[in-house]
Amino acid sequence: MNIVFAVIVFLSLGFAGARQLGLLPNPAATLPMADLSKAMVDSAGSAVDLAIGLVGVMTLFLGLMKVVEAGGMLTIISRLIRPLMIRLFPDVPPDHPAMGAMILNLSANALGLGNAATPFGIKAMQALDTLNPVKGRATNAMALFLAINTSSVTLLPTGVIALRAAAGSKDPAAILPTTLFATIGSTLTAIVAARLYQRFAKSDALPLPPAEVSEDGLPDTQVEPELTLPEGDAYPLWVSILALACVAALIPAAVLYGDTASPWILPGLMGGFLLFGLVRKVPVYEAFVEGAKEGFQVALRIIPYMVAILVAVGMFKASGGLDFITGILGKVTEPLGLPAQALPMALMRPLSGSGAYGILAAIINDPAIGPDSYLGMLVSTLQGSTETTFYVMAVYFGAVGVRQVRHTLATALTADLAGIVFAVIACSIFLV
Repeated sequence: MNIVFAVIVFLSLGFAGARQLGLLPNPAATLPMADLSKAMVDSAGSAVDLAIGLVGVMTLFLGLMKVVEAGGMLTIISRLIRPLMIRLFPDVPPDHPAMGAMILNLSANALGLGNAATPFGIKAMQALDTLNPVKGRATNAMALFLAINTSSVTLLPTGVIALRAAAGSKDPAAILPTTLFATIGSTLTAIVAARLYQRFAKSDALPLPPAEVSEDGLPDTQVEPELTLPEGDAYPLWVSILALACVAALIPAAVLYGDTASPWILPGLMGGFLLFGLVRKVPVYEAFVEGAKEGFQVALRIIPYMVAILVAVGMFKASGGLDFITGILGKVTEPLGLPAQALPMALMRPLSGSGAYGILAAIINDPAIGPDSYLGMLVSTLQGSTETTFYVMAVYFGAVGVRQVRHTLATALTADLAGIVFAVIACSIFLV
């Protein structure tokens, strides 16, 4: 991340400086360096606003997660898909709490619940860090989990569907098959890339300095020991197959009833978690408050990491570097089915979720394009099938103090590229 952060900043300075000196075209009437300065300040403020807004969401969902954790849901889910998880994460014990947290994170991503997935993902990363022999350096399991997280299979991209509906789409849920196709391809690519790249990643790096100690005398990245799940055998194979069949049945249901079901997802998630806790005789209020306290602390801890990455991204966009690169690449990608108008979306998506949403909204609300055109479907699929890679890395690794990311970035970017390729293929197939 040190190199990535420095490269983005210096590229931004170079592009803005070249435009200021007249070495590159400057279509804007304002001074490029002044725009860059304004973007730095605005992005820093936006990062803090985003983090503070995340406090409430993380407090809510980590509180709910504590309820289901106390009721044993993590054990149930972990046993259900343990055969797959054991093969994907051989370094993680089958009954470790990281298993359940990773499953909940991927499940939330599958339903397009990005705000819910983030607390679960941070919880999983914290649990994985308890297995980390060298604090501050990403393990193979961390790298694979983050790569799968940024490319996870999406059954119901609720946010994109809502945006398409607001733009007047005749079929807002039409992106469901294209999104599913693209995310399956990118997820499989992420798994293969992680396995391949970890062979070349350094595994003998020296330990970094110990994590900073908080006021209570505990390391900032320490996870409470009571997270350990009870031991138990996996469910029979037919039970796992039946569960997967039920998940698969969500695909046609989402196609038919996605518009109607999406407003019910978050309230249903909260009601279902609380009902589960009550049935399992969990003191839901006390458990919720206990988990909420941890969510508040984690959300505040990640502010510096968010400021760093969002300022760098804001500078790159304001410098004109993003527009310059898309102008060059567009000549190559246009014949391959990726129009130049979609390139800013493809390049911005790994950098900034809000920036990508802004580009998506601008494209599908353009009367000359519309949400149901090929371009409108393509950018909608890109938004629904890819993730904000740098943001996720900054937040997840920042929560546990990881500074040596090893092969994580290469794996995640490979999955992002695969997501773009599969999105183009999917739109070309389904829109013929």
